[in-house]
Amino acid sequence: MSDGLELKVSVVLLTYNWPQALERMLEGLARQSQLPYEVIVADDGSTEETAALVQRMAASFPVPLRHVWQEDHGFRAARARNRGIAASRGDYVILLDGDMLVHPHFIADHLMLAERGFFLQGGRIKATPEESKRLLAGGAPVFAPWSKADFGEFDGAKRLYAFHAPALGRWKSRSRNGGRVMSCNMSFWRDDLLRVNGFDERMEGYGAEDRELAARLENTGLKRRALKWVALAVHLWHNSRSPPEVDDMDLPNNRLFHATRTQGITWCDAGISQHVDLLGDNDRAA
Repeated sequence: MSDGLELKVSVVLLTYNWPQALERMLEGLARQSQLPYEVIVADDGSTEETAALVQRMAASFPVPLRHVWQEDHGFRAARARNRGIAASRGDYVILLDGDMLVHPHFIADHLMLAERGFFLQGGRIKATPEESKRLLAGGAPVFAPWSKADFGEFDGAKRLYAFHAPALGRWKSRSRNGGRVMSCNMSFWRDDLLRVNGFDERMEGYGAEDRELAARLENTGLKRRALKWVALAVHLWHNSRSPPEVDDMDLPNNRLFHATRTQGITWCDAGISQHVDLLGDNDRAA
């Protein structure tokens, strides 16, 4: 395990046209008990309102806050995150989505459990529509089993995990691998991401790009650890863009994911290495 203090952590925060939620997320990151080295807003084509928000907040943000934007050509989360990772300069990368609010020890929890040979999978407490309105209006998130959340959602945290307990979190990370793959709350050693070339940018539209990346990392021998009772985050309600059947093999992304799993693929050509304008000198040399 890392003591966290020696690592430079880059937060790569995906967003698309929801500046009100992004502002609340950034406010929470600015108040972390352990601040990151930098925060990079990976923008999948938002309008100028988001750029203006990031510029305004960067002036007083406690760490470097940067905005990496790409044109809006539909859902291209894989490419947006790759550009954010390419622009990052930390040793360790935490992926987040801009429609979440995080616990004050969120970054400290990820770094507490960072260990070579592993990447970490966190979850999310899915706030109800009414609770989301309160949070967007400035209310404080509630990290407790009685928080107003949809605990029965298949992709949300269970009620018993909805409180902060680092000792239990350490135990759980050792006793259980995996957890549902969700790139809204994951962390990795940056050089591990570069080794597999990040997300596969052929995967456009909703779904499977995070599962496919996790499969390639696991094909290299890395293991995925589940985070429970730590790295807590509340997800703000919004209409889902998920297809009716997320595992439908007629979906192109699912076919690519299946090939990665069955063929042991570890590298994608359409990845981070394409973004030479954002990569550092050492990255290009490697």
